[in-house]
Amino acid sequence: MPAPTALTPPAPANPNPPERWPLAAVLVVDDEPGMCNFLAKTLATRVGSVQVAASAELADELVRRHRFDLIVLDVSLPGQSGIAWLRDLRGRGFAGEVVLITAFADLETAIEALRAGASDFLLKPFRVTQVLNAVRQGLERALLRRENWVLRRALLQRTPCADGLVGGSLAIKGLQAALQRVAAVDSTVLLSGESGTGKELAALALHHNSARAAGPFVPVNCATLLPELIDAELFGQAQGGDRDGLPARRPGRDGLFVYAQGGTLFLDEIGELPLPQQATLLRVLEDRRIRPVGSEQQIPVDVRIVAATHRRLADEVAAGRFRKDLYYRLQVVEINLPPLRAHKEDMAALVAHFIDSLAPQLGVPPIAVSDDELGYLQQYDWPGNVRELRNLIERSLILGALNVSALYQGLNRQMDRTGSPWSAGLNPRLQAQPSATTDLLTLEKQHIQAVLAGVAGDKTRAAQLLGISRRTLERRVADWALAP
Repeated sequence: MPAPTALTPPAPANPNPPERWPLAAVLVVDDEPGMCNFLAKTLATRVGSVQVAASAELADELVRRHRFDLIVLDVSLPGQSGIAWLRDLRGRGFAGEVVLITAFADLETAIEALRAGASDFLLKPFRVTQVLNAVRQGLERALLRRENWVLRRALLQRTPCADGLVGGSLAIKGLQAALQRVAAVDSTVLLSGESGTGKELAALALHHNSARAAGPFVPVNCATLLPELIDAELFGQAQGGDRDGLPARRPGRDGLFVYAQGGTLFLDEIGELPLPQQATLLRVLEDRRIRPVGSEQQIPVDVRIVAATHRRLADEVAAGRFRKDLYYRLQVVEINLPPLRAHKEDMAALVAHFIDSLAPQLGVPPIAVSDDELGYLQQYDWPGNVRELRNLIERSLILGALNVSALYQGLNRQMDRTGSPWSAGLNPRLQAQPSATTDLLTLEKQHIQAVLAGVAGDKTRAAQLLGISRRTLERRVADWALAP
């Protein structure tokens, strides 16, 4: 039995072909050598790769070792028929597009083909335009499914700070200018900064201002991936691929690199990636090819990598927890995002933005924030950065007034950890101003008393609305009773 053959696509005569198709892998299954050659040559200049097989059995070997986006399949084959093999293929989890072709077709055959899972049906002899239209539409459907998957994932994993680069401070203007410059090139970018500073937002800005804006933006948090599943999640898994060294027949799946084809893959918390996967990622960045788990085939990928970390990767390298070569490969361009305490002059714009964007989502009226209240917000150093501010505004919209008590809860936690006065959470410049501390304490007291009055003195309910424990609330009330 002859082995499956792979045709290397000839270089197109025109480096800019008139049709731009998604980068894809196609399998042609037909027992007529002339038809295989015709289809392979027709498709080779338009898709990423084309392989051919003369029977369902040979095609099955290829599908078990490689990943295919679309299969052009003849109904009449020696041995197992095309429809029978397709039915078995679907039963094993193959989700790619399948275009069936046949020289003898009737209504019963067409119905059987559709029931088996065919996405299109062509009758021989067909014109070149017919097969091109069928294949192109199949790849477009596959791309649409991929984009829908990316969109659902993005909505589910949407981070609180992904609401816009807001502000007119020098720090934010400098960040915006840096992102604009870097977006114009296709280099790998490393975003660094504290948690909550908006690194995913910066990655989105890079993507939307780049030539890849029409492609997908695929975010993945490396810290949430199980170590034993990272390879399959990032690079995919071949049909029947085995992760554990035991015989298995698992359904094939695409990895995030495939979903991000033509777009941007955002690797958040890259410092949490285990060392073995760091080595694999480095090879992918160098070769621009991935190898799905259980596959012998390397798939070319066209993806821009944007990585982010809240750790100092240079320190991680020195400690042996991060590969030096990968660090330098990621650090082609490094952009540091400033913490909120470094651009507090943007507080008014950020508060207004979050109120305008969150109030309609929550179905509540917007709240008014006075200049004095903005001054109170600027006295706090925001260890959670913009994410913490957004959460405060969301809670305040639900309560109907600025929920300053939430800040005091954070200050209390800091006091419990350090044993220092609660004012340690304030900007050092303001710690020397007793009047500022007094104002804040007065505002907290007024706010808590207003909430208690609104619930008729129910301390359990008031504590829930304030976002603090009942014990903390009772301690506050007791302190006021003892105060002169």
